[in-house]
Amino acid sequence: MPRPEPLDLVLILIVALLIFGANRLPEMARAMGQAIRKFRDAVTGKDNEPPAENNHDHST
Repeated sequence: MPRPEPLDLVLILIVALLIFGANRLPEMARAMGQAIRKFRDAVTGKDNEPPAENNHDHST
């Protein structure tokens, strides 16, 4: 898949700015980044929690 040209990215940013406004754009970018991170973690099998077998309580 070819990488987008810098001019393409600028045009996409301008259109997004016109549609959503300057105030909502950072919020939407943050949400998109979190969604991509969650998707990648789900695909690779990474979780934020350690496996259950490593959580033994060794105190008596």
